Amino acid sequence: MIPTYDKIHLKFKLNGSSYDKEDLKEVSYSLIKEGETYERVIGNFLLDWLDEKDTVEVQTSGSTGTPKIVSVSKQAMVHSALATGNYFKLSPGDRALHCLPTSFIAGKMMLVRALILGLELDVVAPSRLPAYDDQVEYDFCAMIPMQVKENIERLNHIKTLIVGGAAFPATLMPLIEDLPGKVYATYGMTETLSHIAVKPLNHLKDEGHFQVLDGIEISQDGRGCLVIDAPDLMVENMVTNDIVKLYSEKEFDVIGRIDNVINSGGVKLFPEQIEAKLDANIGQRFFISSEEDEVLGEKVILVVEKDDSSITPSTFKALDKYEKPKAVYVVDHFEETISGKIRRKNTLELLKKYAKQKPLI
Repeated sequence: MIPTYDKIHLKFKLNGSSYDKEDLKEVSYSLIKEGETYERVIGNFLLDWLDEKDTVEVQTSGSTGTPKIVSVSKQAMVHSALATGNYFKLSPGDRALHCLPTSFIAGKMMLVRALILGLELDVVAPSRLPAYDDQVEYDFCAMIPMQVKENIERLNHIKTLIVGGAAFPATLMPLIEDLPGKVYATYGMTETLSHIAVKPLNHLKDEGHFQVLDGIEISQDGRGCLVIDAPDLMVENMVTNDIVKLYSEKEFDVIGRIDNVINSGGVKLFPEQIEAKLDANIGQRFFISSEEDEVLGEKVILVVEKDDSSITPSTFKALDKYEKPKAVYVVDHFEETISGKIRRKNTLELLKKYAKQKPLI
């Protein structure tokens, strides 16, 4: 029998305490009135979840456009929680750590999973260094790559760790290989109610690909971009701008975003692939983009945040001829979304005013 959004699992616990619906409302009021900022956000979401409406409002991150508020089905969020629980074999009474902002869908879904699956959820303030007890055995946790990087020595007691919000850096791959637990990259967005696919990152016998969760169907449009159908999530024929390679009806990899593709001298280049090759050689935040060129049409450029003088010709030794940047620009600060993702187009606008061009030696 599929649970409904208006029921709280009997095994659910929040910070070690059990609550029924009315008790949880009281806790929510207390969090709003007396809690820290992140706790007030949690309190407001829980009250929205526990009211009589069958939808909640969720804010998109704004990584591909202007942030907006969308109304999503609570029951669809239940189905998302069940799909995650089934994939990772989460059971009532399993312990989970919540260290993401509840302002966005990833953080909201951590609460919904606990409510629906009957998880014992420990909540800490979202930060680079979440203040959790790293000696506690956790069955499940979600983080962003920055948190994984900053807490790599504190992850030994997390059985399943999912990572999303940004591409997983290649520099972290060797560091997670020796972790006893399993680490997965996630693919999803606000409209799909967090992830619809996961990709194993460590303890691999063969190359890992994104594997869709139960109830998710994928295909490609004429551009090669991913199309998602997920009836239980109320997603129908959702066309993304992510160019993908399909390995089967259930597996894919993301090549790059179609709106980032660079056509340089008739060669199509994907910034995300170039960035993956450069990740280990550049110490600060950066991204690959392009600008007009009379000969090539578009030429590859590298945009760096805060120059640390580490960029030399050897930085680009892993790149093919057409992939190598023809110019390097330095800006003091990247433009970001409210969730911390780089806004490439907005940052490129800064180049016209504030960027310094670094000579290519």
